[in-house]
Amino acid sequence: SFVGLVPTEYSSGASRVQGSITKTGNTHVRRLLVESAWHHRPRYHVGAVMRGRWDQAPAAARARGDEGNQRLHRRWVGFLERRKRPTVANVAIARELAGWCWSLAVLTD
Repeated sequence: SFVGLVPTEYSSGASRVQGSITKTGNTHVRRLLVESAWHHRPRYHVGAVMRGRWDQAPAAARARGDEGNQRLHRRWVGFLERRKRPTVANVAIARELAGWCWSLAVLTD
């Protein structure tokens, strides 16, 4: 919820209705996540620049980064197959990307 990529909620008694994202929180981080999510839409391949950076990273970080990128692209493909609007799908990918970044931040060796 820090970046505002969580759905609004209207609850009363036993009913629970979720709406659009809240857009509260850090707008700069949210914009960066949404812009980053668009890069997972095209076919996933590792370019020369990324391979060069991976050579400097530990093997565990390399494997985790590659798996995360593949997963985010597969999510895009799934949303497109279900005919979701691209902007809605992109925000969902951005939300998952935020969770993935958080999991990296709290990762302990």
